[in-house]
Amino acid sequence: MRRIRRNDEVVVIAGKDKGRRGTVLRVLPKVNKVVVANINKVKKHQKGNPRTGSAGGILEQEKPLHLSNVALYNPGTGKADRVGIRTLEDGRKVRYFKSTSEIVEL
Repeated sequence: MRRIRRNDEVVVIAGKDKGRRGTVLRVLPKVNKVVVANINKVKKHQKGNPRTGSAGGILEQEKPLHLSNVALYNPGTGKADRVGIRTLEDGRKVRYFKSTSEIVEL
C-alpha cells in the first residue's frame, strides 16, 4: 500500500517550492516520484515539427518530485504530516496520520 496516492493533497517539505501545497497528478512507483499540480514547473524549449503540425516554443510543465520531499497535508492540524499504515480488525489496511492517529479516509 502506498502512503501517497493520486488526488492526495500534499505539502512540499524540501526544494525550491518548499511550503507550497498541491494535488498529486501522478505517482511513479518504480522511481519513487510524484507529479504535483503547479509544483516544480520548468520551461521546456521544444522545436516545431511541420509533419505533425505541432508548433515549437517554450512550454511550461511539471516535473516529478521525489517522494521524500513531499508529505501528506493533514486538514485537522493544517500542516504536513507523516503517514503510517495500520491493519483494522476486519483485515483492511488503512492509512493514518502519525501525529493524531486518525485515519486518512475509509
